[in-house]
This record gives sequence, structure tokens and C-alpha cells, in this order.
Amino acid sequence: MQDNLIERLENCYTGAVYDVLRERGNINTILPNKIKCIDPSKKLAGRIWTCSGEIDETIDKDTSMLSWTEMLSKAPSDSVVICQPNDDTIAHMGELSAETLKYKGVKGYIVDGGCRDVDFILNLDFPVFCKYFTPSDVVCRWKITSLGEPIKIGNLVIKSGDYVLGDIDGVVIIPQEIAQEVIKETEEYINTESQLRKDILSGVDPKEAYLKYRVF
Repeated sequence: MQDNLIERLENCYTGAVYDVLRERGNINTILPNKIKCIDPSKKLAGRIWTCSGEIDETIDKDTSMLSWTEMLSKAPSDSVVICQPNDDTIAHMGELSAETLKYKGVKGYIVDGGCRDVDFILNLDFPVFCKYFTPSDVVCRWKITSLGEPIKIGNLVIKSGDYVLGDIDGVVIIPQEIAQEVIKETEEYINTESQLRKDILSGVDPKEAYLKYRVF
């Protein structure tokens, strides 16, 4: 469900959020840097809904596609779907699926895997983050194994209900338990940066500016 925190998070950027999390001792909050938005101009913020899957080359077309379309059916509106496919060979998002999620009101899709139909998706205004592109798809080869359960990408455990912000720099995850505090502190951090920027542009020495604001 859309909430005020998401609107506020949309006005932040990943570097500032990470800096705030780092200062709080939360170092492991970033998805692997190979995961990038297919359109670098897009920003994605929202509450997470997770799914995971695996390669299974014993399944038929209907089994694989019914598994996939069940995920599309159950993805909550206003969520950001994050998928751990446990695979790095096929595409785990395509144009019709992206169209479906967008129509349902899903805010975007992030996968530790691949994407296809990239030219079409670029025209949808639907943010997709992935590691690679390939024409190969899930049919007869891959299935969903969990919906809404905790997943792990890199060394980071991600839970449904956590918050995510993705932009050209990467993707940062905010545990839901601390989201309100982190977003508030990020807004304050950004305001401090703005004051620092004004000082630098007015000729203040960078070392002096750092000592004044303790950010840079």
C-alpha cells in the first residue's frame, strides 16, 4: 500500500540512504553492483514483495508458465517485486510480464538474473533492474518456488515489507523496522549536504566545510 514514507523515499537518492545506514552500523544494505536499471534515468522506490525460483528442466510448458503467471497474479499493487531466481542463464522478466505488473499497479521489478524484450520494456515507463540480457526465457526450464518469503541476494537477506530505493548508482534495501528513522535521517542528511554545497560554492575550504558539517 502506498504510504508517506514511499513518497519521501522517492525524493532521496541511494548514496545518501547508504551513508545514513552506514553511520547506523548497517553496512550490508546494497544489492550486488551488477544489478542495474535497464533505463539509468529511472528511479524506483517502494515496499518490497519477494519471490524466488529455480531451474527445473523436467517441467513442461504449462507447469512453468502457470508457476510464473501465479506470481504475476499475486504481486501486490504499489509493491516492488524482488526476485531471486537462483539462475544466471535465462531471462526472468519480459515485455508482457512487465506490462502485466505495470497494469496491476506494481511499481517496478528487480531481479538477481536476466531480462529480455528490453526495447519494449524501455517504452513502458516501468523500472526493471537486472544483471544481464538474453532472449532465453523460463518456458520448460524454470519455476517459482516461493512467494513473499525471505530471499537472499549476495550477502543480503531481503524480506517482504522492507523498503527499497534504486537509481543509477544501484539498489539499497532498508529494513522495515528502521525505515521511518532512516528516511527521516536521510532527509536531514540531504539538507546538510545542500548547506555544505552552498559553502563550497561560496569559496569555503573543503576541509573547513567537512569539519563544520561532518559530511562530504
